[in-house]
Amino acid sequence: MKLVKAIDDRQTLFVAIWEDDRLFPLQAHGRWLSDLSEVLEQNDPAAFARLWRSPDPISLDKVSLLAPIDKQEVWAAGVTYKRSKSARMEESETAADCYDRVYQSPRPELFFKASPHRVAGPHEPLRIRHDSKWNVPEPELTLVMNSRLELVGFTIGNDMSSRDIEGDNPLYLPQAKVYDQCCGLGPCITLAEAMPTIAEIEIQLEISRNEQVVFADRIGVDQMARGFQELIGWLGRDQSFPNGVFMLTGTGIVPDSSFTLAPDDVVSISISGIGTLTNRIVQFGGAEEA
Repeated sequence: MKLVKAIDDRQTLFVAIWEDDRLFPLQAHGRWLSDLSEVLEQNDPAAFARLWRSPDPISLDKVSLLAPIDKQEVWAAGVTYKRSKSARMEESETAADCYDRVYQSPRPELFFKASPHRVAGPHEPLRIRHDSKWNVPEPELTLVMNSRLELVGFTIGNDMSSRDIEGDNPLYLPQAKVYDQCCGLGPCITLAEAMPTIAEIEIQLEISRNEQVVFADRIGVDQMARGFQELIGWLGRDQSFPNGVFMLTGTGIVPDSSFTLAPDDVVSISISGIGTLTNRIVQFGGAEEA
C-alpha cells in the first residue's frame, strides 16, 4: 500500500491511498484525514487505511502531491556504502582517515538533515547553496518510523550535499547538508509489508540538463554495509521522536569530482517499490527563483 499527502484545486489537504492513477482519500467521522502521522501511528497502518478509505477516487492529475511529512524530523546516515566512503575521502585528504574509520566502526555516522519546512516534495524545487561550487544530489532509500521507532514504511530521499564545504572541514557538515530546500522526500510512503525484499530494491539516479541526460547510475540496496534495524537502534539511543522520524540511509551513487549541479537541472530518483521523485534545481540569489 502506498500513502500520499495531496492538495486539490480548492486547497484542501488530505491523505490518500495511491493506486495506479487514482487516489482514495482517507475519511473518518465525516472529515478527510490530513495528517499522515495519524495513520503511521496505528498498530496496523494498512488495516486502518483500508477501514477509512473513501469509495470515491480522485484522479491523480486533479491534485498535487506533497512531501509525505507532517512534523517529523529528518535524519540521515552517512558512509553506508563503499562508494560513499571513497567519495568522502576524495573530498578531503585531511579527513580521509576519519571517513575510512567510520565506515568500519560499529557506530555509524548519523546527522540531523532537515525540519519539515526545509523539505521539498515531488516537482518542488531543491536548492544548491550560493556559497558552494560543488553540489550533488544523493539518492537514498529513506526509512519512515513512528514515535515508537517502529519501521512502518519507506520513501525516496534526496540528501543534497555541498561537497566542497564539507571537504574543506568535516566540522562544516551541517552547513553542507542543512539549509532551506536541502532535502527531497516522496512521492509517497510505501508501507513496509508492500516493499520488495532488500535484494530486489534498486536505486536509480538520472540528472538532466537542457533535456539531455548528463548523469545516470544505479545501485542495489543490498550493497549497504549496515542494516536498517542497526541504524534505527543507533538513532534511538538517548533520543525520542514524539512525532516520528525519517532517516535517509546513505548513498552508493556519487558523480565524479568533475560534476556539479547547476540551476534548472532536473534530478529524478527511482526506487523499486516506491516510484520516482523528481525535482528541479534552483539557487539562492538567482533569477531562477522567480
